[in-house]
Amino acid sequence: MDAQGRGRADDFDPADQWVFDPNTGNYELRLDPADAPAPQPADRGTPAPRRGSRAAGPEEGRGPRGPGSGTGQNGSGRGGPRQNGDTRELPAQRDRRAGSRSASGGGGTSGGGTPPSRRKPKPKKSAKKKALYWTSGALGFVLVAGCGGAFYLYQQLNGNISKVDVGKENPAVKDGPVNILIIGTDARSGKGNQGYGDAGSVGHADTTILMHISKDRSNATALSIPRDMITDIPDCPTKKNGTTKTIPGQRNVRFNTSLGQEDRDPGCTWRTVEKMTGLSIDHFMMADFNAVKELSEAVDGVEVCAAKPINDPKSHLHLPAGKSVVKGEQALAFVRTRHSVGTGSDLSRIKLQQQFIGSMIRKMKSGDTLTSVPKLYDLAQAATKALTVDTGIGSAGKLVDLAKDLSRVDIKNITFATVPVLDNPRDRATVVLDEAKAVPLFQMIRADHSLSKTDEKKGKGTSDDKQVPKAPADKVRVDVSNGGGPIGAAQETVDWLQNSKAAKLSTNAGNAPTKLAATRLEYAPNQADQAATLAAWMGLPKSALKKTTADAGPKVPMKLILGKDFQGAGKSIEAPTKTPDGVQNVNADDKNVCAK
Repeated sequence: MDAQGRGRADDFDPADQWVFDPNTGNYELRLDPADAPAPQPADRGTPAPRRGSRAAGPEEGRGPRGPGSGTGQNGSGRGGPRQNGDTRELPAQRDRRAGSRSASGGGGTSGGGTPPSRRKPKPKKSAKKKALYWTSGALGFVLVAGCGGAFYLYQQLNGNISKVDVGKENPAVKDGPVNILIIGTDARSGKGNQGYGDAGSVGHADTTILMHISKDRSNATALSIPRDMITDIPDCPTKKNGTTKTIPGQRNVRFNTSLGQEDRDPGCTWRTVEKMTGLSIDHFMMADFNAVKELSEAVDGVEVCAAKPINDPKSHLHLPAGKSVVKGEQALAFVRTRHSVGTGSDLSRIKLQQQFIGSMIRKMKSGDTLTSVPKLYDLAQAATKALTVDTGIGSAGKLVDLAKDLSRVDIKNITFATVPVLDNPRDRATVVLDEAKAVPLFQMIRADHSLSKTDEKKGKGTSDDKQVPKAPADKVRVDVSNGGGPIGAAQETVDWLQNSKAAKLSTNAGNAPTKLAATRLEYAPNQADQAATLAAWMGLPKSALKKTTADAGPKVPMKLILGKDFQGAGKSIEAPTKTPDGVQNVNADDKNVCAK
């Protein structure tokens, strides 16, 4: 920053505010230049003081001044007549940015040579210092998908970020899994967003990705939600100009109308996704068309691949077969095109977007980007200007904290997947949720299971678990109560146990005294065989089994409390550990993905 910018116009370069700390191996931002390590003096001529500054006195290392060696007539240290035969020539005036600070040193000359230096020059930046980590990690779907990277922001970047109060303010960092909703809006207003048709668009949820980061930060799942999927949008409270208004929900409408339509804000999309998936969202990030253009320019292009030439007159994308590097308008055209790839639907376009995002993550993490100060600075500026977030992460500091927390995820363990859908028989232009595949997929994500083939969970249980004998159906005695499932869940389960499994000793115990998030089976040590049978029937995970310390009497039943995870009698409660068959997915680190 200089006098034309928003920072201080002092006699130092803003880049010198970044100081390498050898104890931590990181660069730190020091706003007070006095905190920075002092550079070593160099053998250069004695500079004249800046115009208007006070001449250095003896206490500043210039040595004692004899008669006539003081200031000139105006007391400025310049322009006074030379006296006592002083014939030394004054050096040329320093430019303004060189600074006016005097350096310590002895006075006079040595051996008739050049006077010793009285100025401490700015040291040359080392190769390490040039590799400052400015990566902002804030491009909606690219930023978080890249797990933030390591980024440090100047304070002015804080003012670039736009915020929306959605009525939920979660901490930037927390223990446990993190769910972040990434929204790409098709708004035609604002810088760089005009000229793409549909000029009156208020900005719908054109591209939506639910990013789930595992509790141990070992893996992440980026779940794309088709914009044309028919779903239900719940009632949505919105805040505007200090006033809260609740926008009524709608049933059987396109998912993309959860934003923009009826003045809905990102909080409405947030609530719609929570209702659909059963996952609790922590934060949202929203970006527009211009973000794709500027971020792709900031990293000097993103490599993409086409299995055949693409010639789309609507998106104006023209690419040869094979690999190409796209940026700016061409990058935006790539993520928007659909008529020349696949089936020409939004589902085909989602695959292009996933390919682009994966390639962008790799480019952001590459040494070519991380060692280029101009690229990192441009990336930080473009990302924060393009970003709208919830108030929980509405500052550069909070985004830094979030990015540091998420940066542990390895790109090879980031998996892109798409919510499974079926053609809508009532409207060929839309799709409906494929519940047979979507329900276990949502279960898998809620259970924090990885979709990554490189990080599959190992076999469940132990050899001892497999040796537990199972009781016959007529010996299984259990009381079933409803502790969070749908209305009538307990009776439905008892009917299923008695009629489908011949478990005649099962009874309905009514509603449980407390609500449970997860179904629980309580049993005594001498009921382990009964518990093994019931767990197998209902698909209960090991975490659902709670063994008491004392044996039970011969006619004392086990207690099965149905929690909020109960999906219905005969439906497994245990989440799968492998991606359900037929669910589209691709690894973010796969460099061989090509649009077909």
